Amino acid sequence: MIELVVLDMAGTTVDEHGDVYRALEESVTATGATVSADDLQTWMGADKTEAIAALMELGGVAADPAVVARQFGEFRALLAQFYAANPPVALPGVEDALRELKARGIKVGLTTGFSRDVAAPILETLGWGIGEGELLDAVVTSDEVAAGRPAPYLIHHVMEATGVHNVRNVIAGGDTVVDLYAAHNAGVRPLGVLTGALNREQLEAHPHEWVLEGVRHLPNVVATALVSK
Repeated sequence: MIELVVLDMAGTTVDEHGDVYRALEESVTATGATVSADDLQTWMGADKTEAIAALMELGGVAADPAVVARQFGEFRALLAQFYAANPPVALPGVEDALRELKARGIKVGLTTGFSRDVAAPILETLGWGIGEGELLDAVVTSDEVAAGRPAPYLIHHVMEATGVHNVRNVIAGGDTVVDLYAAHNAGVRPLGVLTGALNREQLEAHPHEWVLEGVRHLPNVVATALVSK
């Protein structure tokens, strides 16, 4: 049986119009670093402070902690500006899928490479509450764990918050490679979705149990999923 589904936010459950990519790239290139599309995608689902530092180094600029902190502030400011102009919305069918899972007694959690102060306004805009009687049972952000994806901590913290003990009863994933590796490292059942920048071949090259067109198809998977022995 499946007790818990843990999903990424941007690109998986939330359509934020690619603004995270824009904000991340602009905050890094402002330091003089060059950012390749492949490197940007590799670090897309990670903690954004870690991503900025890594992209600066890859782009030929030393990741001085003070500069990284400054550029993370720039990233947040840019993202707020972009979201104000073009607010995030739920991806098609996501809310119905999450409600169906909840109706079946399955808990739903979100994880994100955003910090809490970035994630909270998005959830408020969407009207996605957390707790008893709400759409979500838990949300864990990257500033609340020792390390972001591909480390397993975000997923394990959602399990802790929801009281789920058996990793084989958990599906977790998202639209990026680091989502798949976080699920793999957590020992849960990895799920990829094609609502981000990667295609099926790119996602299926990494640890996965399913790659779906979108979260809207997840209730069908959950209905037939069996715990592996």
